[in-house]
This record gives sequence, C-alpha cells and structure tokens, in this order.
Amino acid sequence: MMGAGNSADAAAVGEIEEFARRIRIEALKMVNHAGASHIGSAFSIADIVACLYGRVMTMSFNDMAYEGRDRLILSKGHACTAIYAALAIKGAIPLEDLRSYGDNESSLMNHISHHVTGVEFSTGSLGHGLGFGAGKAYAAKKKQEKWDTYVILSDGELGEGSNWEAFMFAAHHQLDNLYAVIDYNKLQSLTTIDKTLRLEPLADKLAAFGWNVLEADGNDVKAMLASFAAGQKETMRPTAIIAHTIKGKGVSYMENKVEWHYRTPKDDLFEQAMQELSK
Repeated sequence: MMGAGNSADAAAVGEIEEFARRIRIEALKMVNHAGASHIGSAFSIADIVACLYGRVMTMSFNDMAYEGRDRLILSKGHACTAIYAALAIKGAIPLEDLRSYGDNESSLMNHISHHVTGVEFSTGSLGHGLGFGAGKAYAAKKKQEKWDTYVILSDGELGEGSNWEAFMFAAHHQLDNLYAVIDYNKLQSLTTIDKTLRLEPLADKLAAFGWNVLEADGNDVKAMLASFAAGQKETMRPTAIIAHTIKGKGVSYMENKVEWHYRTPKDDLFEQAMQELSK
C-alpha cells in the first residue's frame, strides 16, 4: 500500500524522476504506434503523474478497486497516454497492453477510458473532470471516508464555465479532500492561452473562489511533492496547485511548440525523441 509522505529524500526524488522518464518513453511509443497525437500534453504532466502514483496517493496497484484508495481524475483526457503508461509501469495493467493503444477494439482509447483498470472516469470533452471530482470528494465527506480526490486539468479547459461552478461548489462544501492540479503549460490547441482566453490573474481568481492556492514548477518533482505535502496540511478548503509546466517537456524539438499538441513523432523524429529520453 502506497501513501503520501510529507517530505522526500534525494533517493525518493530520483525514483520518481526515473518513473516520469519511463512514462514519457512509453507514451512516445504508444503515440508513434497509433499515429496519434497529444504527446506534448502527455509530456507536460508526466512529472505530476509520477508524483501522484509514485508517492502522494494512497493506493494498491495490485488491487485498484481497493475502497480506501485515493482517486485520480484526468480531466484533460487527451493526455491519457501518461496515465496508461504509469498504470502499466506500476503493474496495474500489463505492459504489453500499451502496444494496442489506439487500435480497433482496444480498451486503450485515444481519450482516457474507465474500461482500463485503474482509470476512474472517462473524459474527452473538456470541463467535466473537476465537477465529477468534486462530487467524489463530497461523497467521501458524507460517508466519513478518508480517501482524497485529485483532478488534473488543462489550462485551456478553464475557459469552460462548468469548472468555475465546481470551484464554487468545492469551496462552499469545504472539500479539503479535493486537489485540483492545473497543467499550466500556457499553450492550447492552436495558439497560446493568452491569445485564446486569458486566465490571469489565475491565482487571485482561485483564491477569490475560496481555494487554498499553491504554485510550483510542475516539471520539478521535488517542488511538486512539497506542494502536495503543503496541501495535505490544509483544512476546510480545497487546494489548487497551479503547476507551471512545459508542453512537450523532455524532448528538445517539442518543448513549448504548439504544433506538438497534434503532431505524431515518426521516423527520425521518433528516434531522436527516444535518444533524448534515454539519456
């Protein structure tokens, strides 16, 4: 059984960084095999996912139906390869299943599916994950259960009004068992966040909605672990972690490039990415 810790030594940080590297490699292989997209989005959250599955969340990868488990909701369902890869590396699903990603009849769909062991909720249309997560957290409070709910959102989907209803609901009900992790890579589909629908001042907005707000480098494992530990000390308020990330993190030609929201790394580009991630 895994659980959260309030601090992380160098060895633990190193293990989680290695976990994140492996997540990126497996995600890259999946997207290459399927001729699919959204690799940049998966790479931006790989370190966050590694922290959650590697240390923060209470769960058993041998029994993903364990009632006392923490729940993870990926609201940005297009980044599903990061979750599938993490679950396979941890043994919740067979590693060889990743080779069927995107194939006809495969349960590993191009947007995250609850038909995969360990996936709590299917998402694709943006703006649904936080509302569902708030409902799970509220249910846990009502039942006096101790598990927490973590929701990973994209920055672009904060343009959906349903999220702000969920922010209000969670603060009103004092859901201190709910964590919203915002993947703030500053890019969405076709251009920057600022050119699409400006979010700033994001931290002030979330605080005004009644949330405990933290900011961290979302690609820095140590910084993210410290933020989760700080959030676990909060009472009476849900916690939002604004995770400043880099889209395509880990591969030089993908980083901060909006085109890697949709492109498939093929041939020489695939080989270059594998080499960079294997260092």
